[in-house]
Amino acid sequence: MSEEMIVRHCSPTLAGLKTANMFTCRYRDEDELRGDLRRLNASFGKKGLRAIPLRAEAGSALVYIYRPKKLEKDLGSPVSNAILSEQGYGEGTASSRLSELIRRLRKNEGFPHEIGLFLGYPPDDVRCFICDRNRDCKCVGCWRAYNNEKQAEKTFALFKKCTDVYCRLYSQGSSLERLAVAV
Repeated sequence: MSEEMIVRHCSPTLAGLKTANMFTCRYRDEDELRGDLRRLNASFGKKGLRAIPLRAEAGSALVYIYRPKKLEKDLGSPVSNAILSEQGYGEGTASSRLSELIRRLRKNEGFPHEIGLFLGYPPDDVRCFICDRNRDCKCVGCWRAYNNEKQAEKTFALFKKCTDVYCRLYSQGSSLERLAVAV
């Protein structure tokens, strides 16, 4: 798994601006994937980050890099909690709900719409997407924003700027461990 790919796809999470990101990567065998994740988690642990496979098959893995404390806070909000309950997630911790998401992802090829909650998207926008994704959204960036267009556009710009800066720093020799901040 290339560090460049992690920087390109996960900079806002590495910088502590976002709860989580995910990306797909190729791997030769399961030992290689486990080794890559073990190395990442060894350096990420002290920064409050974690990397796990959401699903892996046929040499391709969907990797989730997240901040467990932020995820606990996000999923604990009343709106997020209600959405997850409506979608059939039992009461529980962020960890148990993440396990349920993984189960659902491994069972189906698609993405359950509530995945946005696990990526730190605004719960009201996730609810609108689940209820009526054909409804006109106000803007599109990392997610479809149905509610606070100005705030969403600011957030999209912040994430893009962060990614641009992190990609530049990485190309100039900054290590992945150095780019990942403790929050």
